[in-house]
Amino acid sequence: MEEIGIRELKQRTSEVLRRVREGEVISITYRSRVIARLVPVAETEGVRAEAFRVWADMEALAQEIGACWPAGLSAVEAVREQRREL
Repeated sequence: MEEIGIRELKQRTSEVLRRVREGEVISITYRSRVIARLVPVAETEGVRAEAFRVWADMEALAQEIGACWPAGLSAVEAVREQRREL
């Protein structure tokens, strides 16, 4: 991942954006500290879609656990009970 300063970005904006469009990720720096990243939209959308899939899987797991969970038993009580058995 390449890093470029703000001044260089201002001077070469078209070239930098072309490279991002082609799939490159570029970090923007200010006084040698990364302050932003330019990433292709397709890459960002893919990450977002994967995050939604993970959250959906976690929600399904939570519902499955909730369906089998004994009424009136808190998670703290369940952990304490398991510790007693050990």
